[in-house]
Amino acid sequence: MGGKFREQFQSAVENVREEGRYRIFRDIRRKAGAFPQATWFKDTSEQDITVWCSNDYLGMGQNECVVEAVKSAVDAAGTGSGGTRNISGTTRYHVQLEQELASLHQKDAALVLTSGYVANEATLGVMSKILPGLVILSDEMNHASMISGIQRAQKVGVCEKKIFKHNDLADLEVKLKGLPFDAPKLIAFESVYSMDADIAPIKEICDLADKYNALTYIDEVHAVGMYGPTGGGVCEERGLMDRIDIIQGTLAKAYGMVGGYIAADSVIIDAVRSMASGFIFTTSIPPSTAAGALRSVKVLKVTPEKRAMHQERANALKARFREAGYDFIDGETHIVPLMVGDPVKCQAISDRLIEDFGIYAQPINFPTVPRGTERLRFTPSPFHTDAMMDELMSALEIVWAEFGLKKSNVA
Repeated sequence: MGGKFREQFQSAVENVREEGRYRIFRDIRRKAGAFPQATWFKDTSEQDITVWCSNDYLGMGQNECVVEAVKSAVDAAGTGSGGTRNISGTTRYHVQLEQELASLHQKDAALVLTSGYVANEATLGVMSKILPGLVILSDEMNHASMISGIQRAQKVGVCEKKIFKHNDLADLEVKLKGLPFDAPKLIAFESVYSMDADIAPIKEICDLADKYNALTYIDEVHAVGMYGPTGGGVCEERGLMDRIDIIQGTLAKAYGMVGGYIAADSVIIDAVRSMASGFIFTTSIPPSTAAGALRSVKVLKVTPEKRAMHQERANALKARFREAGYDFIDGETHIVPLMVGDPVKCQAISDRLIEDFGIYAQPINFPTVPRGTERLRFTPSPFHTDAMMDELMSALEIVWAEFGLKKSNVA
């Protein structure tokens, strides 16, 4: 690049550093069969660590049945898919996976895309082409992929965006009341909000959608595989899947693979399949990935004990944090955010934990969360033992004192 604009690039990075939110990528290799253990490659040495921040919530990325499905598909079909879905990139594995996902969510059809991010961006982004004059009502805490999709919808068609306060039904209704009844409207929200560990009032949002003639779009990426009798998410757990028009999910978290999807009425799926550029113009996920995801969905459908064990472990960590007086978000989900409130300290604490205690908990800073709410986000799995929790609590006690962080009074 020489001298061309190099200073501007360097200045942009330095600004991020000065704000204390420069992101450090840990060079790790997970140990197959030993989840959540991994090896951290640091400079010229290696260190064994325990991973506390993985979104492979149930360890399915190392499940023997899933691994075998991936290996078998590679042996049978090779590696890549060979193209986009309409140019040789649709394989038997993709078709079977979509049928399984449609069944999981009790919908007519499903569509697999390359990631959860792309699924949100492509689907929401094409809505204004399908529904000219669309108004999208978006929860203020929606994921960046949903925001990007809504922004795209505003660019490619006539589309208005209205943001309602997080999980605030009164604010949502005020905004719905101000719109013509017959105008196309879509309420976009999440079930589990991954940074604040809370859950949307899904039934009440659906009630408002019915009252004001709006479609519903829910992001269940942090809930699929995790909640409900067969892992269909919070909507399944609460008996609300039939109330939601479009359910979006991921294969990259509880299912331990990669890829995203939507499930809906077959006409909606066909429209998105036919018009969304994020689906049309990219190579499909490899057949081995589709095969692994298919196996993972099938396994989790019939093993509710994995979900029960996961919830028990999350509750066990919350109980320890509560007893010790830590400032954490004591929510109703499996996510346990430990609040720090300072970006520099948050990164330093993360560094200290991994370097001196072999505990990997990645700092979460702006823009993922608002400034002043920096945190360590713990995601205990069914494989995090009491001994691992003892080690974590001992390390936190030392580090919290070193950095002068307060704890509440403990009875």
